[in-house]
Amino acid sequence: MSLSASAENLTVETQDYDGSSNMCLELALEGERLCKAGDCRAGVAFFQAAIQAGTDDLRTLSAIYSQLGNAYFYLGDYGKAMQYHKHDLTLARTMGDKLGEAKSSGNLGNTLKVMGRFDEAVVCCKRHLELSRELGDRLSEGRALYNLGNVFHAKGKHIGRVGHKDPGDFSDDVKGCLQEAVSYYEENLTLMRELGDIAAQGRACGNLGNTFYLLGDFAQAIHYHEERLSIARQFGDKAAERRAHSNLGNSHIFMGQFEEAAHHYKRTLALAQELGDHAVEAQACYSLGNTYTLLRDYETAIEYHLRHLLIAQNLADRIGEGRACWSLGNANASLGNHEKALQFAKKHLEISKELGDPMGEATAKMNIADLRKILNLPDSPESCDSDSPKENDVTHQRIQRLTPDGKQRPGFTLPPMKSAPSPTKNEDDDSFFDLLSRFQSKRMDDQRCSLTVDNNKENTNVVNLPRNEGPDDLIDMIAGMQSKRMDEQRVALPHLPGLQSSSLQKLAESRNNSVPDDNFLDQLVRCQGSRLEDQRSPLPMPAVDVEADPPPARKSGATVPDEDFISLIMRFQSGRMDDQRAAVPRVEHRMANGNVPHATNGISNNFKSNSSGKKKK
Repeated sequence: MSLSASAENLTVETQDYDGSSNMCLELALEGERLCKAGDCRAGVAFFQAAIQAGTDDLRTLSAIYSQLGNAYFYLGDYGKAMQYHKHDLTLARTMGDKLGEAKSSGNLGNTLKVMGRFDEAVVCCKRHLELSRELGDRLSEGRALYNLGNVFHAKGKHIGRVGHKDPGDFSDDVKGCLQEAVSYYEENLTLMRELGDIAAQGRACGNLGNTFYLLGDFAQAIHYHEERLSIARQFGDKAAERRAHSNLGNSHIFMGQFEEAAHHYKRTLALAQELGDHAVEAQACYSLGNTYTLLRDYETAIEYHLRHLLIAQNLADRIGEGRACWSLGNANASLGNHEKALQFAKKHLEISKELGDPMGEATAKMNIADLRKILNLPDSPESCDSDSPKENDVTHQRIQRLTPDGKQRPGFTLPPMKSAPSPTKNEDDDSFFDLLSRFQSKRMDDQRCSLTVDNNKENTNVVNLPRNEGPDDLIDMIAGMQSKRMDEQRVALPHLPGLQSSSLQKLAESRNNSVPDDNFLDQLVRCQGSRLEDQRSPLPMPAVDVEADPPPARKSGATVPDEDFISLIMRFQSGRMDDQRAAVPRVEHRMANGNVPHATNGISNNFKSNSSGKKKK
């Protein structure tokens, strides 16, 4: 995030201070020192004290706003960060400080991006880019290009989260956002190469690799991630090197190059251990277990999944523990260790019930049913429990989506989709609504706006409608009625926190001398568009809250990689996996009566996600 003018740089520019202004500057300098030392909370306290002391120097106040906004951003309080970055932008425009306006626009754009207000973020970042080019500041231009790429990348990922899509299989609007991100990242990379900023080149390459991965261009993704890896090694940045190896492993998986993927995941594991990051270590073990499952090396897969299980238990990550049990059950079943597979499947079922994960429960029950048939055990009640009709519908659809080509697994029959009974109509409904209408009619009439002209001079609440007048008079009347609402929404500069009354005259003069240009007015209209939308009356909500938070079981576990990576591998590789599955040998179990039952196939899904987690970036 770009910073506005440092408070330290203001000491030589401000000479005529009274006691409160000196106190304000001293407090601001201490706040800046604490933030640079990593103690943002203490820094915020000093910045707030500086605002309480107040100052009549607009540059000092602008620097305080900028750094206070940055501190709140790093603390995760994005609402307050946005508030102070807006104050900084207002002061920069008032002083005619183009450089300060560019930096505050960039800071505000980054904050809006994190808040999910992508269109407003684009406006601010484009203003940052425009001013940087106008000033000839190439470093600021590079930051603006990088920020714009981030905004479009985040917007594309946000839109693409709806539904389950493979890389490259997104809708046109998602692809459009990702292509916009690529163009800005490439401009940034070209500029950083011209400026010789190798560290910035590494960041651009990493983001380009991630964007091409989402677009389904895995060869380009590998190219940029390899360049990112080289730069990370050059700087000795172990964390960036680890991320590059992990991303390279993901891309090689989708290229079907499992040996190369395993190599990069092993390097990810080694670096995670070196950095002491146990959660990432577990994620690498999980990815290695799945990769060796694709390679049909089930013994090695079991070793890595057991390591994942142990770390998940130590970190109290129940989601990761359940995923490990599911993977261990499938790997043991592929080796013919059906008793162990049944134990892990039961543990998976237990954890899924605890987490309230219906998809995990359905998967575990399917595995248990298949394994009990192989072992010639009677069906258990837990493997054939029936859910509510609504849950059955959702589970039925999810299982069909997770099963390759929509096929059902051997030995498992999907429950019939039950339709909910239609509600019976009450015979007294019409009478009830008629009664309600008559009962409420008086209250509704009392709330209506009276349009009758009153001769009482003291009645100022009555609206006088124009009679037989032209359209110009009507427009003038509407403008007069709306002007008060527009005035109420204006930002009153004298009320900015920390601004002393002695500077009001200076501020008023600067406001009178500054005339906003067309670009500013255009930006203002677009920025205010969302506020206007927020003030509209919402339509009645549907009976089912489609925007409700997902159940806890769908949240990503600390030791499980991003859900979209695992589920996408499963869907992307489903055809190959069908070809690679090993049929379980026919096993004859002689019963007490001498009969030999039919042999049954083992668990067919060796590598299938139970959808208990979400993507984490």
